[in-house]
Amino acid sequence: MSNLEKFREWIHNQADSGVPILGICLGMQLLFDSSEEGGGIGLKMFKGRVVKLPPTEKVPHMGWNDLEVTRKGGILDGIKTGSWFYFVHSYYTKPNDDSAVIAETRYSVSFPSVIAKDKIFGTQFHPEKSGVSGEKFLSNFIKICQG
Repeated sequence: MSNLEKFREWIHNQADSGVPILGICLGMQLLFDSSEEGGGIGLKMFKGRVVKLPPTEKVPHMGWNDLEVTRKGGILDGIKTGSWFYFVHSYYTKPNDDSAVIAETRYSVSFPSVIAKDKIFGTQFHPEKSGVSGEKFLSNFIKICQG
């Protein structure tokens, strides 16, 4: 978080000017206010915090899991509930406003796996490791970038 400080203003200026932003895994977590992991403040682009996965399942959550799409279209265009993505994480986001959550995943708890607000997106999974579904997700982001 402390290394992020020197880029905070620049990142916010980019978002304010309409440049699409995509946070992947830790990048998604950095979009929030704060985290149980290491302290510090995040980018505050989404209100909420990052918390540790409960120890009722193996932590880290590592491997394939599916999405429940809660809002269709946009960055999830062509991605259906039940699509599989690759995850590696021990923490997850808890947004104050659930309207930012456009897909969820269940791993001992339901957690946001994709968030969106304006042109700011976050994903808890790794699309670059998620085969065809990940390729579709990244293709959708590229389309958003191209306007």
